[in-house]
Amino acid sequence: MDMDSDPTVSHLRRLWLYLYCLAVAIFLLAPILVVIPMSFSPSEFLEFPPSSLSLRWYQSLFNSAEWTGAAIISLKAAVLTVLVATPLGIAAAYGLQYSEMGIAKLVRSLLIIPLIVPVIIVAIGVFYLFARLNLVNTLTGLVLAHSVLALPFVIVVVSAGLQRFDINQELVARSLGASRLKAFRTVTLPQIRPSVMSAALFAFITSFDEVVVALFVSRGPSSTLTRKMFTSLRDQVSPAIAAISTILILITFLLALAALASARGDKAQKS
Repeated sequence: MDMDSDPTVSHLRRLWLYLYCLAVAIFLLAPILVVIPMSFSPSEFLEFPPSSLSLRWYQSLFNSAEWTGAAIISLKAAVLTVLVATPLGIAAAYGLQYSEMGIAKLVRSLLIIPLIVPVIIVAIGVFYLFARLNLVNTLTGLVLAHSVLALPFVIVVVSAGLQRFDINQELVARSLGASRLKAFRTVTLPQIRPSVMSAALFAFITSFDEVVVALFVSRGPSSTLTRKMFTSLRDQVSPAIAAISTILILITFLLALAALASARGDKAQKS
């Protein structure tokens, strides 16, 4: 029997790789495993492990008009960013994927520049432009700025889905009399739905988790949750920050589970 074909031997040879991956996972998850217990501390200061468990800081957050207002602004901005960036990203990805123009690659590179350029540079440019357009400290300006950051993620993810899609299916629908828009809506879009859902999730998280641009274009009543967290850290590092971080972790985890469940449901329907 060939030892290379023995799964036991193969796993033993790869034991170092498994241990390395486990060490990396522990390193990445360690901050989360520390922050969550600290959010249940009754102390005025961060302590780990907490001496006892309490929901004091969660109650303080939900009873605070400033924190709840900032959370509502963040949710509004994230949802509106999804509604703006996702359709635009789908249209751009579709057009660039099947464009026969030689300039398509250049246009794609220009659209994904926000992924390459440091966010602080994007924030300075956005602030300079929005100051002239009177969009600073407005929800509209915040959504537009976040859409600029989210659009490259949507384009990349949807483009990956379109590469796996057989365009001949859409061409058949168009040859039978369907318009290009109807063929895309009824044939192409259902086929790339997992990619669209993932792109929308990326857009939501990009907006909800963003802080650098928000420091420039939002303040006062228009402050986002992450901006308020950042500014609060300058005064006092209280367990309230750990409580907010735990809520954000939970929201991100639930969104990832929802996207995974949707993708599995689509695979089950196709099979």
